[in-house]
Amino acid sequence: MDCEYLKDKRILLVDDERELLAMVESILRAEGFGNIAAASNVREALELAERFCPELAILDVMLPDGDGFALLERLRQRGGYPVLFLTARGEDEDKFRGFGLGADDYMVKPFLPKELIFRVLAILRRSYKEENPLVKLRHSEIDFARAEVVKDGEHIPLTAKEYDLLSALYRNAGRIVTIDALCEAAWGDNPFGYENSLMAHIRRIREKIEQSPSQPVSLVTVKGLGYKLIVESGR
Repeated sequence: MDCEYLKDKRILLVDDERELLAMVESILRAEGFGNIAAASNVREALELAERFCPELAILDVMLPDGDGFALLERLRQRGGYPVLFLTARGEDEDKFRGFGLGADDYMVKPFLPKELIFRVLAILRRSYKEENPLVKLRHSEIDFARAEVVKDGEHIPLTAKEYDLLSALYRNAGRIVTIDALCEAAWGDNPFGYENSLMAHIRRIREKIEQSPSQPVSLVTVKGLGYKLIVESGR
């Protein structure tokens, strides 16, 4: 996975469940993230934020000396880095409040480790766009910073779902990405039942990146397994 510039980002974890903190840290470290600091309450989080200067915060809502919503507001006063809520509180009202306060994403426990990684990487890419790559394919280029494809001198915009799918494929360029993994990347919490939608999005992506969409050379099907993105250079 060619995400070394993202894996250098400093991540602050805040949760009062020690076992969950350890699990999330283990998931991130297994993916290659090395700059991680953990806190179990608001006071510790604020003290760590001063010293650690995080570039992403992953917060629980329910904390022993306050709540994640108030913590988000205080962190926002100290820096503009992105925030992901990871919490057992999945009510719509809580989600709306979190997004209304400026959270970048909201995940509900229990969660899939793979989904957490997808969402963390997606947030980091959106937030640090200057480092997004220009990816050269056989007949086109993907400009992730501008969310567009450049083909024959034409700039073709990507939809949000197309961007998410291409990001997942690029992170694993040259390797098979399963149908389930792609559905998780694009539809998150409830990826099941989206196989037909995935095929439709793949077809539209091919129309944008391929010279001959019916005979793809860059986004190829691996029958019965998933899809693979073939990158010419730029990785």
